[in-house]
Amino acid sequence: MNPEFSRNITLQRKERKISQKQAAADLGISQALLSHYEKGIRECGLDFLTKIADYYNVSCDYLLGRASSPNKTYPDETLMHSEECAQKIKLISNSAETLISVSEKHGSADMLVSVTDSIMISLYKIFRIIYNSNSENDPSLFRIPETYAENYCDSAIFRKMISIKKSGEESPVSLTSSDLANEFSSASSLLSLIKRTEEKISENFWR
Repeated sequence: MNPEFSRNITLQRKERKISQKQAAADLGISQALLSHYEKGIRECGLDFLTKIADYYNVSCDYLLGRASSPNKTYPDETLMHSEECAQKIKLISNSAETLISVSEKHGSADMLVSVTDSIMISLYKIFRIIYNSNSENDPSLFRIPETYAENYCDSAIFRKMISIKKSGEESPVSLTSSDLANEFSSASSLLSLIKRTEEKISENFWR
């Protein structure tokens, strides 16, 4: 492995003020193994390279010392956006899978139904916005009035999830990053999605 890899993954972790123990748990490996990667004692596989690049939201080329910038750069801006979207799609897909698995293992039947319903409704709402952006599209595709659908999408399912939580019907959900990494194969994507989403929220909130 290029010696730049060891230096860069250590730098990325320290810049984010993440302990080696925490990063190892998030990535689903032992702290000893991560320490060996950071010291250059052992070489990682391609799967781990892509996983840690997703975790720190940087390019594989940067971690390997082949690019000076952490972000992927392309002469064609369309290609850059395409690559970025592909990464997000993978994160969304893996995170949805993890959320459903968490609900199956740690929640009640009602919680699982609410989680899957909320994902379906979120996708429905997004598609409806895209579809309605073109006035020439046939509005009869949707039977429910737009205003009613929006109000329902924004509140009903999430209110149900909160009510289930307050009722105590489901088993208590007690999960650490380490628990997630040990129990669910796609947990690193969910943890990365949380980080990236909160960065986006903070970026817009503090403008």
